Amino acid sequence: MSAAQHTAHAGHDHHHGHGDHDDHHGDVGPHSSLRDYTIGFVLSVILTAIPFWLVMAKVIADRNTAILVLGAFAVVQILVHMVYFLHMNGKVEGGWTMLSTIFTVVFVAIAIAGTLWVMFHMNANMMPEHPTPAPATHEAPGHSTP
Repeated sequence: MSAAQHTAHAGHDHHHGHGDHDDHHGDVGPHSSLRDYTIGFVLSVILTAIPFWLVMAKVIADRNTAILVLGAFAVVQILVHMVYFLHMNGKVEGGWTMLSTIFTVVFVAIAIAGTLWVMFHMNANMMPEHPTPAPATHEAPGHSTP
């Protein structure tokens, strides 16, 4: 560090000890509070307890409807975790974090859709069964039929 840089840095007022700790000089990183973590935790507990109750009390009789409802709760829980615990929004790192997250979601959706498509059509695409030969009957040695 040069002397000029050191002097410029030393002359920069950081407001330490003046009661102004909220000035972060244009910092755009996540600034979380206990309140944010508490909100995220409570939402996570609720979004876990409701689907658990729906399944254990057998509230939804139709299997397909249950899968859709539980999947919706899972997606909402993922969003809660991303916002409250991973601090993801469009402002962090100039939006690149959100852009990479969207790319990941699209990639995972394509992978899951392709996997489900292959698994669903697997029986139709499998080779037909080969006929199994009937087991041969063995006669005791020394006994012959006339």
